[in-house]
Amino acid sequence: MSTKKKVFTLLLLSLVFSPVSSQEKWEMLFNGKDFNGWTKIAGNAEYAIKDGAIIGTSKSGTPNTFLATNKNYGDFILELDYKIEDGLNSGVQFRSQSKAEYKNGRVHGYQFEFDPSARAWSGGIYDEQRRGWLYTMEKNPVAKSAYKASAWNHIRIEAFGSTVRTWLNGVPCANIIDDLPEAANGFIALQVHEIYKPEDEGKTVQWKNIKICTANLQKAKTPDNGKVYQANCNDNTISSFEQKEGWKLLWDGKTTDGWRGAKLTTFPTGGWAMENGVLRVLNSNGAESTNGGDIVTIKKYKNFELTVDFKITDGANSGIKYFVDTELNKGEGSSIGCEFQILDDKLHPDAKLGVKGNRMLGSLYDLIPAPTDKFFRKSDFNTARIVVKGNKVTHYLNDKITVEYERGTQMWNALVNYSKYSVWPKFGNAAEGNILLQDHGNEVFFKNIKIKELP
Repeated sequence: MSTKKKVFTLLLLSLVFSPVSSQEKWEMLFNGKDFNGWTKIAGNAEYAIKDGAIIGTSKSGTPNTFLATNKNYGDFILELDYKIEDGLNSGVQFRSQSKAEYKNGRVHGYQFEFDPSARAWSGGIYDEQRRGWLYTMEKNPVAKSAYKASAWNHIRIEAFGSTVRTWLNGVPCANIIDDLPEAANGFIALQVHEIYKPEDEGKTVQWKNIKICTANLQKAKTPDNGKVYQANCNDNTISSFEQKEGWKLLWDGKTTDGWRGAKLTTFPTGGWAMENGVLRVLNSNGAESTNGGDIVTIKKYKNFELTVDFKITDGANSGIKYFVDTELNKGEGSSIGCEFQILDDKLHPDAKLGVKGNRMLGSLYDLIPAPTDKFFRKSDFNTARIVVKGNKVTHYLNDKITVEYERGTQMWNALVNYSKYSVWPKFGNAAEGNILLQDHGNEVFFKNIKIKELP
């Protein structure tokens, strides 16, 4: 073969078999020297550059400040290193926006959380100025130890369509699926969070080695081993992950299918409303079960895991009951069953009644109190979770345990005998029962009502 033919053949083979087309192609977002490609928005905290790193310094009297890319990104892999001082809270915004028509330009969108506190939620996903927490590290507690205090930490974010996953120092952290159209594209930004204590002024958070990959993403993405819990952020749906886990919708977000009034054979004609995928208890000035009345599942449940997203209004009272026997109380008031208490602890008088706070939010109503330092967001939706395995029951509020107990024991019977339920024979010891959402006469909102039956 002639020399020219050999060269041509080698060139052709290199084009056909070259690995370049399948390799990650990274772009540096920060050149290590200046803020070219970035703009400061929102607050008045300061950003500086030193030794190839961006340094953000906390400042009193200013809201959250962001250094944002001038360019928007949709699907990508983002990597960078960060270091943060104790006492601060910060993060990296992605697929975020700032629009005059939305809260006067407030930055909103996904945030990879930097949390050096004992809470240890670094790597979680927060929806800034929109829906709040989408993925706390209570959903993946083994990743809480990934953060390294007073050191450089490496993060990775993979955003592909509706799926977003995060890593911290190589440890898988958060995993969400979210079809919100507004969350599909936006800028990347470095946050200096507002501070609340004078002693935190002047503390710093630093970022360096900021790079992004937007090409050949399918080749570059990390395989999903299915071991990290995936949070479904799409209201009233069951994701493929949830389906594999055995979850089903208890409410479809649109109809009354599967539900009836606790003291009716049909769904109440008034007192409840279904609007935009939210089930709402209408206000009737705090009267217990006198307007639409409680609603219950038509089916009874024995062993299960139940999740319900709820939001309250000022002074509201409601509850989620289980092991409900609708035959026990045919008179006035609510149907009888074990209750996950929903309450405005600050404004409703019931919070001061009962024994040692056992009528407060997250408690087993009138029986076992929840901790007073609960993580709760009054202006947002919160998640109640109830897990029943035989006689063992656990309450969770926003993924943190508030109550654990065992039915049918001497201790259980003593608690019941000392409560308002002492008048009901064998209270709480039924093998199965209906699940109930309470009408206590206050406006309360419910959505994402899901159940997984357990063996």
